Amino acid sequence: MKKRVFLTTVVALLVVAAIFGYKFFTLRKAREAMASMRPAPAAVTTAAATPQTWRETLSAVGTVESFQGVTLRSEIEGRIVKIAIQSGAPVKEGDLLVELDAAPEVAQLKSLEATAKLAAAALERAGELRRTNTNTAVDLETAEAGQSQALAAVEGLKATLAKKRIVAPFSGRLGIRQVNIGQFLNKGDAIVSLEAINPAYVDFALPQQELPHLKAGLGVTVTVDAFPGRVFEGKIEAINPRVTDTTRNVRIRALVPNSDETLRPGLFANVRVLLPTETAVLELPTTAVVYSPYGNSVYVVVEKAGPNGVKQLVVEQRFVTTGAKRGDQVAIVKGLNAGDQVVTAGQMKLRNGATVTVNNSVVPANSPTPKPAQS
Repeated sequence: MKKRVFLTTVVALLVVAAIFGYKFFTLRKAREAMASMRPAPAAVTTAAATPQTWRETLSAVGTVESFQGVTLRSEIEGRIVKIAIQSGAPVKEGDLLVELDAAPEVAQLKSLEATAKLAAAALERAGELRRTNTNTAVDLETAEAGQSQALAAVEGLKATLAKKRIVAPFSGRLGIRQVNIGQFLNKGDAIVSLEAINPAYVDFALPQQELPHLKAGLGVTVTVDAFPGRVFEGKIEAINPRVTDTTRNVRIRALVPNSDETLRPGLFANVRVLLPTETAVLELPTTAVVYSPYGNSVYVVVEKAGPNGVKQLVVEQRFVTTGAKRGDQVAIVKGLNAGDQVVTAGQMKLRNGATVTVNNSVVPANSPTPKPAQS
């Protein structure tokens, strides 16, 4: 009886051991199969980190201003009898713009000129009489005062007549006129704006810590969204001696040639101040950098031996320090070596040590002066 129980127990243990052995064998094979199953290499594009010397710049957003600009207004009252301008037309200094009715003043001027002529004759007679001691010195002085008053009245009316003819104070281009023929103008009524925009000013601001780098004469480049791809060059003309109390910025004015009058007052402008210093950097497309709160990084493609000794391409994530940007390009000042092959597209699929294949048939833009696609 005991022998039968013992044999049954042994057989049961052998069956259990066989079952566990089979399970262990199948699980090990499954793990080995899963270990041999590796994801397919991710397809990426790459670019070499190229050594370059970049000129240091300061960037700001500014506004285009007129070299000279004014809204012309009437200094006196009167009815418009002549309009010699067209909206948007160029004018030269001294050109007639608007003329007011001056008939009453012209008639009054003739009367005052006659009075002045009579006063001159009276002064001449008083002088002759004084030389013969026939009249008194007071009589001569009265005649002199009378002539001076008459001449002053004539000059005053001539000044009023001159204000009846509103002329361009400087050469430039007119805006849209705001008056019509026959309209009665009151003192201070707007007539038309006049802008001299060649050259043009570009006003912008930079933080106070940049003051040591700034001086009059530094070159600037200006771009505006209205004319993409066009770069305007100029120079700093003036730096405000006072730093703004609220923002602690310093206002700067650049003078930009504008012979074709492309730049118009009021346009927003992207300004780059060209500093005299240059910096050695490694140049990459901006798409190569992965930006994150804990640091900027890139993926560098290196060749390593695989599990079977076969060479394969893998990526190493490296944290970098970025510098200035120039169009589609970014400067890397720390973290890379010249010639490193850096992933420029496909980073979202990568992790440190992932295998990749390189396909550079289509690569991201990499131009220092990009231009929009033409439709």
